[in-house]
Amino acid sequence: MHWILLRGLTREHAHWGSFPARLGEAFPEHQFHLVDLPGTGVRYREDSPATVAAIREAVSRHVSHIPGPFSILALSMGGMVALDWAQQAADGQIQNLVLINTSSGFSPPWKRMRPGVWPRILRLLARQELFDRERDILRLTSNREVPLSLAKQWYSIQRQRPVSTRNAINQLAAAARYKPGEKRPVPDALILASRGDRIVHWRCSSTLEQRWQWTMKLHPDAGHDLPLDDPEWIIQQIRNWLPR
Repeated sequence: MHWILLRGLTREHAHWGSFPARLGEAFPEHQFHLVDLPGTGVRYREDSPATVAAIREAVSRHVSHIPGPFSILALSMGGMVALDWAQQAADGQIQNLVLINTSSGFSPPWKRMRPGVWPRILRLLARQELFDRERDILRLTSNREVPLSLAKQWYSIQRQRPVSTRNAINQLAAAARYKPGEKRPVPDALILASRGDRIVHWRCSSTLEQRWQWTMKLHPDAGHDLPLDDPEWIIQQIRNWLPR
């Protein structure tokens, strides 16, 4: 089985860290493809569209070489792209859908991005000192102690493949405006959320679960970047869910 992995706002494939390797060890019969959204990662020189639908179209073209049907595991804004993709895909094209700490227009704005986070994110985008910015993003998205080595690693990623302010704003606009259609994309999906998420309220995931009768699991204390805070927990939830 082929899996496509999508990260969130202004993040790229390298921000997954060791998580893809752990997935490969846990599921050796599967192949995992790390795919960047336009304007990030290997595609950082491209312009990011300002709608989720246009981002999805660009990603779909970029992975046309991957044989289908495939599965998608996506975090945060990547989950919006995955959800839109699943709603537009032909029946059977997407086998499995795993969404982590994502939100949608089915939830009110103050749950999609908690009060007080918008000013902090805008300050981060405007911050000129790159190392401090990346360290502060880690501190916002993770509920674990941030080692200096990890902050340096994220600083290096941004130095090599910088996300422009314009692309960051376009992604923010796309995420803020996104609302799925009414159609249930797949019979079941695995929804993973963090009770300790300080950016997106976990009830945004619960809304998707209840609307389409999907499977949801809630982590007790991890932050928004759940794959960073507790990758083994995610793997265990997938392992329990896949044989359904």
